[in-house]
Amino acid sequence: MSAPWLSAQTNVVPGAPAVIEAKHGELGISDWLLRMHEASRKRAYIGTFVVSSGANMSSARIWHVCDGDLQMERVESLSGAPRSTFRRNEQVITFLPESKTALSEKRESLGLFPDLLKSADSSIEQFYAAKQTGSERVAGFDADVVVLQPKDALRFGYRVWSEKKSGLVVKLQTLNVDGHVVEQAAFSELQLDAPVSMGKLTQMMGNTEGYRVEKPELVKTTAIAEGWTMKSTVAGFKSMSCYKRPVSAPDGANPESTMQWIFSDGLASVSLFVEAFDRRRHVQEGSMTIGATNTMTRRLSYKTGDWWLTVVGEVPRNTLIAFSQGLERKK
Repeated sequence: MSAPWLSAQTNVVPGAPAVIEAKHGELGISDWLLRMHEASRKRAYIGTFVVSSGANMSSARIWHVCDGDLQMERVESLSGAPRSTFRRNEQVITFLPESKTALSEKRESLGLFPDLLKSADSSIEQFYAAKQTGSERVAGFDADVVVLQPKDALRFGYRVWSEKKSGLVVKLQTLNVDGHVVEQAAFSELQLDAPVSMGKLTQMMGNTEGYRVEKPELVKTTAIAEGWTMKSTVAGFKSMSCYKRPVSAPDGANPESTMQWIFSDGLASVSLFVEAFDRRRHVQEGSMTIGATNTMTRRLSYKTGDWWLTVVGEVPRNTLIAFSQGLERKK
């Protein structure tokens, strides 16, 4: 649940309004998730949210507005290096004032926590269960407290505070296999149905004067086309998308690319980054944990050459190991 979250694609399911009208006590996990998801897409809001894990804390200010299928967001970092990010549906531009650089790219989501649902899939009920445990106030709003409990050790659980009237997620805790909080995100201040101007956000997003605009090349592909497959799947996780992007190479060397293969179980997502092994950059295999995000690197050796795998996801480390062991070179 780091900001931004690693995200897979988001789909809208017909019939959501009927779900929102259901009594809360009757909602199953798919109903709860759809209610939360629809609230994040259909409500305008302005707020300040804080993400914390251990001794680390970051905060940002967000403006969100929607008009039918058009979604716009502006996010200003309040901690760390200055950064302003704008999203208009899949088009995202990030302004970095210190380097006077603007990164323009297509991205399916900013990964901000109000949009908890990664993909709408009825199979999510096979791997998670939902239980309403009470009500609390967050940022001045009454919220239902719902625990999303995993049914195996391959995924984390979540404790969610959903604003009673709209369903918007106002607070979210990620829970490890022991039920301990490893990361938390929450609005410290929130204005629902705020007067956010889509026209003004559009104007600000397009004002790149004084900035060097960079457009990272991102090519949609398939793992099979890149010569990779999963010889063994990880329960509940489905392939969502696959991209490749160029990486810098030494002078005179052939240009290389990195493949990113994204999987999701509907809530959690895992990304596999695969690139040609470079002994100057890829020195040591290892693993790292920051909040709910685990990262693992591994060298893959085949007769045709060596590769470097980086697996990243807000899942237990054993899940990353399962992905790394399942990946196989086919050509």
